[in-house]
Amino acid sequence: MKKDFDFIIDPSILSNPEQLKICLAKQVFEKPENISDFQILKRSIDARSRKVGFQIRGFVYMDEKAPPPEIIQPFSNVKGKPEVVIIGAGPAGLFAAIRLIQLGIKPIIMERGKPVRERRRDLAELNRKGIVNPESNYCFGEGGAGTYSDGKLYTRSGKRGNIDTILNLLVHFGADPDIKVNARPHIGTNRLPDIITRIRESILEFGGEVHFEHKLTGFHHAFGAINGVEINKDIKIPAQKIILATGHSASDIFYLLHRSGIRVEAKPFALGVRMEHSQSLIDQIQYHSSERNPFLPPAYYQLKEQIDHRGVFSFCMCPGGIIAPCATQEGQVVVNGWSPSKRNNPFSNSGMVVQVELEDLKGFGKMDNPFLALEFQESVEKKAYEYGGGQVKAPAQRMVDFVQGKLSNHLPSCSYIPGLNSSPMREVLPDFIFQKLKAALPVFGKKMPGYYTNEALVVGVESRTSSPIKIPRDPETLEHPDCRGLYPCGEGGGYAGGILSAAMEGFKVAECIVKNF
Repeated sequence: MKKDFDFIIDPSILSNPEQLKICLAKQVFEKPENISDFQILKRSIDARSRKVGFQIRGFVYMDEKAPPPEIIQPFSNVKGKPEVVIIGAGPAGLFAAIRLIQLGIKPIIMERGKPVRERRRDLAELNRKGIVNPESNYCFGEGGAGTYSDGKLYTRSGKRGNIDTILNLLVHFGADPDIKVNARPHIGTNRLPDIITRIRESILEFGGEVHFEHKLTGFHHAFGAINGVEINKDIKIPAQKIILATGHSASDIFYLLHRSGIRVEAKPFALGVRMEHSQSLIDQIQYHSSERNPFLPPAYYQLKEQIDHRGVFSFCMCPGGIIAPCATQEGQVVVNGWSPSKRNNPFSNSGMVVQVELEDLKGFGKMDNPFLALEFQESVEKKAYEYGGGQVKAPAQRMVDFVQGKLSNHLPSCSYIPGLNSSPMREVLPDFIFQKLKAALPVFGKKMPGYYTNEALVVGVESRTSSPIKIPRDPETLEHPDCRGLYPCGEGGGYAGGILSAAMEGFKVAECIVKNF
């Protein structure tokens, strides 16, 4: 027999199995000795009152055990089986490969960047010297942009596929099982490389191929169908099925598609800045206490506001995190955030962005230009580089100074390793972005008293929230409507926004290919 529970519990009890069992027994009106097992299905923080706790939901069992974890579908050896070429080894590409193997198809991954651990040397050069390797950086390389930018696993995209299936696979490859329970699951940048490595090793073990420093440089297609790709300008690879999973920052691939006569379209995206506070301040605000309970994790926040009928919202909030330089070419400044698994750095940061609609760009260029949004994005990143002063130093301003239009005389400490340059952010940002951020920040200060402070930093620019390009595809076959056999997939195609949604995209495309093989 089993009984369900759903209640708020003190954080200290949750970490003590014996006390937890006693507490659960009271909730379901049973004696502790009658409970043979229990299972927590979902855990989230409830901070609505001054007494902060965890809301937990699940089952207690009498005279039986909780059901075992879901068994993942086994992998079969696909050596010698029909082949699908995958361009990109981010979450969409890797999980497409895993799903193809489960379904008996051989994946061949072509990744422009380096293996996940070799990327670290290029990231060190980027952080310490401001040297951007255009093929190996925070966005390009094994694991994609998600590997070195936090590993947050929450998504609103449940309709795309089975979230639990992806989480179970991540646990299979070494992630903490808690990601299946926590309402806002998170792996941590320090742990992701090992998981990515195990995924690659499994792909190779079961007959797939993974090729690094293999950059897509050409498409071969005829009579409305793909028949191959060119790699590194000299390797010709025949293929009738190609998954294009290159990520949201692969602007050269978008231009390559266009030159090859394969249609791309401009797409709305979001652009803004990254806000940084001390983590202790965010803890005080969210947990209503001068000291964070040691049984509670570093606090996060989520903010949104409509300003003149346009959304201003927090994005990719990183408790105990670090702001990272995410440029993919020289002459750009792009920032993002990440956290280690313990989220134990002294700062918290979050993107604070404004939705950019194509109608906002009427004065920027021709509306029929498919690269209108991309060129707008690039123009802002170049201006951020100019005001940052070079070597990927970022332009920055104190928050209240930003709103009041004052140049900050000096800047507080910041997690951004390349360094900051005090700058008038109004000159860096497009005016409609600046005006909406200016109006929103004091409002957020009323929602979270203490948030609006001159001890917080505004760092520019957060511009890679999603792709400014959409690669069209047929809603039924998922193929490009002008090029059969080419399957746009993940963030780069405009169909995902984060690790989980991209992984589900990879599954979805792989299943569609196999269904119609």
